[in-house]
Amino acid sequence: MKHNPFVWIEIPVNDMARAVAFYEKVFEFKIQLVDFGGLKMGWFPNAGDAPGATGTLIQQESYIPSQEGPLVYFYSENLQNELDRVEDAGGKILHPKTQISEDHGYMGVFEDSEGNRVALHSNA
Repeated sequence: MKHNPFVWIEIPVNDMARAVAFYEKVFEFKIQLVDFGGLKMGWFPNAGDAPGATGTLIQQESYIPSQEGPLVYFYSENLQNELDRVEDAGGKILHPKTQISEDHGYMGVFEDSEGNRVALHSNA
């Protein structure tokens, strides 16, 4: 395989301003707002040639936030840092930091400000 399977990830939102505020507070990075003729997007930072995919918050009537769909994992140096900011940002912890195994690191899951189920992964 020449590249990772995921190229782009879209997280549906109902309220772009609220979602941007939530993700910027939890991850401590800036999101770039873009409007493509009514299709509102909040682009996550792109680290260029670094491993992994980037993505966007997306607001349009055909995108509906849910805990039912695929689970997206964000990379973290130590996911407890982000989990510690989730509730203050308006989200809810669904699964605390838990070791997967010694070889595979840790995971945690939260509900974002829009009702999406989102996960974190870190080696520490």
